[in-house]
Amino acid sequence: MFDEPNSDEGPVEHSFSPADRAREKSDEFRMHAELAAVFEGNRKFDAEFRPGLDPQIARDVQRGMGKLEKAKAADSPVLQEPSIADAAALLSLPATRDLSTNNYHIHRRPGETMIIRWLEGDQVETYYERLQAHFDAALEGYKEDERQANEWKDASETQEYLKALDAVEVKMADRYLRDVIREHNFFVLSTQSADEMNIAHLCDYIMGVPAGEVVGSASAPPDEPTEQDLAWFFKLFSLRGIVDGTERMCLFTYLQKSDDSF
Repeated sequence: MFDEPNSDEGPVEHSFSPADRAREKSDEFRMHAELAAVFEGNRKFDAEFRPGLDPQIARDVQRGMGKLEKAKAADSPVLQEPSIADAAALLSLPATRDLSTNNYHIHRRPGETMIIRWLEGDQVETYYERLQAHFDAALEGYKEDERQANEWKDASETQEYLKALDAVEVKMADRYLRDVIREHNFFVLSTQSADEMNIAHLCDYIMGVPAGEVVGSASAPPDEPTEQDLAWFFKLFSLRGIVDGTERMCLFTYLQKSDDSF
């Protein structure tokens, strides 16, 4: 019934169908848009980096997200009983543990970082607006590049691909089940992961800060990093729901340095 927005199964086998290629490219832009919307708060919305999060809170969120992920059905991101109370508790932590929303709460250990960001009310509305804007900008830019590079070609498959790209239209709020959440009071959990996330790209480019401010100076890559220095395991959990009549999100990110010296 419901489509899981993000998959941890890795890249699918490339299809040569123009329509499938267009859908795969669209899905790539969707995941990039989610990263931008989650992590741009420091550059766009005065979100602060707040290291020193209580380790117990960080562990509770980590265990809670893991428990919800294991409990949900493989074919749906919509949570069922008995996960509802646990999801509501995670979304309510800013109120119950006196934590700010919008900001990035950070807990670090050597070679490991947890980042938790809660959003509520108008902050959620802004998040979805930005999610859509990032997706639209990426898709339109790519379509224009493809038209300039390929529309002169007579190959029918190339023309079919350009037509398929023009037909792509994704409403990100629908893709992430926002109306379903609000109309039926559902709780939804989706994930996105990468075995090797470039930590410099995430921090310097998307977040707009040196990696040391996020993962700590001891774990940050050196001035002339190797690919191994930049590689971190990355997993983002996006929990969404309505609690006490307010739309809420909890965005939990787990980062682990892909270097077994830690």
